[in-house]
Amino acid sequence: MTSAIIERARGEQRTLLTEPESKQLLEQAGIPTTGGTLVRSEDEAAAAADAVGYPVVLKIVSPDVVHKSDVGGVVVGIPDVAGARAAFRSINDAVRAAMPSARMDGVTVQRQAQPGVEVIMGMNRDPQFGPLLMFGLGGVLVELLEDVAFRLAPLTRRDADQMIREIKCLPVLTGFRGSPPADLEALRGMLLALSAFADGNPDVEQIDLNPVFAYPNGAVAVDARVVLSPG
Repeated sequence: MTSAIIERARGEQRTLLTEPESKQLLEQAGIPTTGGTLVRSEDEAAAAADAVGYPVVLKIVSPDVVHKSDVGGVVVGIPDVAGARAAFRSINDAVRAAMPSARMDGVTVQRQAQPGVEVIMGMNRDPQFGPLLMFGLGGVLVELLEDVAFRLAPLTRRDADQMIREIKCLPVLTGFRGSPPADLEALRGMLLALSAFADGNPDVEQIDLNPVFAYPNGAVAVDARVVLSPG
């Protein structure tokens, strides 16, 4: 059954889901994310930040903004309510200046996730072979090292384990220089959930989860992007 989120985007002739839409869709699929509360005023931003607990992150929500940081659409490490109000103003001013014609749905407020080992997960739908899943080290290192593994969906548990264990930087996940090992079982569970979601949603053409923070106990997608197929 097609998700109401996908149906709404189709009705609005959009292929790019907003971050809140993407996270909600993935949460429904069993993939943990940092979530977020959509706000449309300074007062709402202040109330949401107080409710979530500090520090918080504010991000622009716009169907026209793909790379939020490039247009000043992200403020991190906000320590208090005054900072939340200032960040709301700053984001709106920056995005309007950089992209005057961009549609602005509001701003999300989410609690800043504790740092972890950054990994990346994703999916691209090949027109011939179907969903192709990707896993690798995330953050700035993903472009520098290109240390990633690929498998076609649907994944088995063995497939997911192999994806994780065949990257060259596996020691970063298993405990490097005394650092605690990441929860590989949680990462495997996220990959399997991503595979099942991609396999069951042919309307979805691309998924990017970057970064995913991996912890000694659990893992969470901090940012998410879902792209639908055209038409």
